[in-house]
Amino acid sequence: MARVTKRRPQPEPHSPLGRLMEEHLEWLLINNYSEDTADHARWSIADFIRWAEQRGMQHPMEVTRPILESYQRYLYYYRKGNGQPLTFRTQHSRLTPVRRWFRWLVRNNHILHNPASDLDLPRMEKRIPRTIFSAEEVEHILVVPDIGTPVGLRDRAMLETFYSTGIRRTELIHLKLYDVDRERATLTIRQGKGKKDRMIPIGERALAWVEKYLREARSQLAIEPDDATLFLTQYGEPFHPDAMSNLAREYIAQANLGKSGSCHTFRHTMATLMLEGGANLRYIQQMLGHSDLSSTEIYTHVAIRKLQQIHAATHPGAKLDRKTSAVTDDDNGQGDDEQKAALLAALEADDEEENEGNH
Repeated sequence: MARVTKRRPQPEPHSPLGRLMEEHLEWLLINNYSEDTADHARWSIADFIRWAEQRGMQHPMEVTRPILESYQRYLYYYRKGNGQPLTFRTQHSRLTPVRRWFRWLVRNNHILHNPASDLDLPRMEKRIPRTIFSAEEVEHILVVPDIGTPVGLRDRAMLETFYSTGIRRTELIHLKLYDVDRERATLTIRQGKGKKDRMIPIGERALAWVEKYLREARSQLAIEPDDATLFLTQYGEPFHPDAMSNLAREYIAQANLGKSGSCHTFRHTMATLMLEGGANLRYIQQMLGHSDLSSTEIYTHVAIRKLQQIHAATHPGAKLDRKTSAVTDDDNGQGDDEQKAALLAALEADDEEENEGNH
């Protein structure tokens, strides 16, 4: 697979606004924000700067609250090449770095007042994942790679790792050889989202495929100097995130399931199947590396197998041939222990959005 070298355009700091953007990006990196966060901030702030300069603004003190609200309306009415609007999630994502930038401008005495301090960001939709695979569907995907080749063996090991652990694509890309503990059957995720480390289990089957890849394939892909990256491209380098997504997407398409997806679909599937299998939501939260339980909560809306069983057993019109079904206290929810009741109450009460500084 050809290496992807896609990069976002880097605007030149040719104006006061541009120079202050560069200072802010340097501040983000100095204060241990991730490069991805700084890259997204550059993209979002540069868009705003271009919009502002087209309207004759060159200095941050010229930007007022009504101007920011005008930019927000611009994002709302903006249409992409296919005629579709930006989602509210995308609008929120574009505005958040701009608001952080103006807060930084005030703190560093570049402006006296923050015009973005009371700017209301669009409400974030809480969407459930579009695609979830069943356990049988995942098995169809896993057998697609040709394990008779080093690349196919590597791909099988990567897909098994995605399915077993639910890690993010960037987390898999950054795995090192020493992050796999074969004796304890664990993976160490270093500097994941939010620059947080965590240790999670990896299943026996996935670990066996990783070990097979290490024995039989990695040495054929590695080139010197070897930086100990676990999964290597055919060029002996770490994967680019886009290349990793394309690889997963192609294998899903080749499985002919009638469904589309990519790396994140395995993450959704892992969490949903664990929840349906009886895992406590707190443990799934730890697996996924969510800082807030509300981020994990979406899987309670897609793991409906238990709800289907209750519906079929209790609803008079659920079946063509209605028969009397005995429902235990535990099945209808009356036998939940105190921990489950407390968890449910916490989920119902938790309607706070993710903090904008989650990066």
